[in-house]
Amino acid sequence: MRLGERIYRDGILSSGEPLTAVVQGDIPVEGTMFSCVSCHLRSGLGSFEGGVLTPPTNGNVLYKPWNSSRETAKLRKGSMEGSAKLWTRSWYYLSRFGEFPNRPAYTDETLSDAILEGVDPEGRRFLGVMPRYPLDKRDMAILIAYLKSLSAVPSPGVTETTIRFATVVTEEVSGAERDAMLGPLERYLRSFNARALREAGKRKGPAGEGGVSRIAADPDLRQMSLARWELKGSPETWRGQLEEYYRKEPVFALLGGITTKEWRPIHEFSEDHAVPCLFPVTDLPFVSNGWYTLYFSKGYYQEGETAARHLAREEDPDPGRTVVQVYPDTPEGNAFASGFRDAWSESGRGPLVDKAFPAGTKATREVLEQATGKERPAALVLWMGAEALMPLDAVAGKDGGISTIYLSATLLKEGLLTVPETLRDRTFITYPYGLPGSATGMMAPPPGGKKPPPEITDRKIAGKVASLSSVLTEVFMAWRSNFHRDYMFDIIDGSMLMVSSPYERISFGPGQRYASKGCYIVQLSKGATPELVKKSDWVVH
Repeated sequence: MRLGERIYRDGILSSGEPLTAVVQGDIPVEGTMFSCVSCHLRSGLGSFEGGVLTPPTNGNVLYKPWNSSRETAKLRKGSMEGSAKLWTRSWYYLSRFGEFPNRPAYTDETLSDAILEGVDPEGRRFLGVMPRYPLDKRDMAILIAYLKSLSAVPSPGVTETTIRFATVVTEEVSGAERDAMLGPLERYLRSFNARALREAGKRKGPAGEGGVSRIAADPDLRQMSLARWELKGSPETWRGQLEEYYRKEPVFALLGGITTKEWRPIHEFSEDHAVPCLFPVTDLPFVSNGWYTLYFSKGYYQEGETAARHLAREEDPDPGRTVVQVYPDTPEGNAFASGFRDAWSESGRGPLVDKAFPAGTKATREVLEQATGKERPAALVLWMGAEALMPLDAVAGKDGGISTIYLSATLLKEGLLTVPETLRDRTFITYPYGLPGSATGMMAPPPGGKKPPPEITDRKIAGKVASLSSVLTEVFMAWRSNFHRDYMFDIIDGSMLMVSSPYERISFGPGQRYASKGCYIVQLSKGATPELVKKSDWVVH
């Protein structure tokens, strides 16, 4: 199965060599560029892109006959029997873009012909966009065995009546933040369950609160349960606790979740068990190439990236002067610093001096002078909070001065508007949410037109849970009885998710794992009542 998965997903043969694909009839290309997953997706349940409807390629569909008129009629009626289970949005695409041709069930031999020669069991040739794959007998047998197993049975956490989810909460999270995440999420699922029962004719009356206004009529629709997985102690102990929760009751996916610490142990659990984790509330995601966790953003790391890219694009430090980055040696400080360091290195600009201070070090004038005095920096990147503003004001003009300063709105919190006026024209601030007064900032001006103050302290939990609920509605509307974890990601990857959120813009594409890919750079205006002044567009990475 692992060898078949590698052929299907990566285009790598059992020998370890890349397979060859033939496109446009006679053009050989490396198969890693045209692997099966590119069009048929990880679930094998097909896709639609560029006007091309790609049918399912899993055994449950391939090894059954297809009668387009019969299946379309079933889809119209909402019946999920037989091969009508093939695809969430089959009826939509069949009605708009035409039907698949009728065919008998595939056999191992005709499926081999389809892969080698590009013909279906009736001898009809596929469209030219479908590559041909000249596999030998062993690799063909491996691939066909894998296709038979692909999306063959529901994923763990699915019973005849219920799909089990869990959410992770760590013990240090305040009661207010815990309630802000759990309350709306639990209300949403209660509302969904009530509406599902009503759609199935098992309950009368209102669907309940929570914002679920529509679901697909589907006799296979399950109820959704949500367990609370509470983690105690240090992050080093979390993995064992997660394993015990999962052993007692496997879940289909983790929804939301919240911590003030690093998400890495939970991320690694999700990857190792192929358990999806959707949109945890964390500023410390594990920035990696993982597949099974969808984050709102890269958090603190993303602010560091934005500062480095803005500095590299806008500034030209004087010869002999450099860029100094000052931060505490904490998970938060290291996340900011890593984002800046990585992006600055990619820019190929001048030298960077890192100054990490032990956790708990106070931002005094002496500390900042120690970090900047000898270097005479052209730019100072300071990943500290509002307590550093007064010492910074005292140091910034010393020894020729600091021409450019970068700070974080997330770290400044309520002190965002207290940056000394003497520093404002050279201080740039990373701002990872929609700007105040905008629809995405979720702070419309009150009557009278006076702009509201920036709000950065609550981690925007309500808006994030609203975004998660929108994604879940998209999944629940689409998946019908295809209860496969990878298929849930296929739905999300193929959706144009422009939902209400605290971010300026969120969206996904195939394989993307961060919904918000941007951040603003702002400055403060002069005067006793400063406002945020946008100094960059939504910088996208």
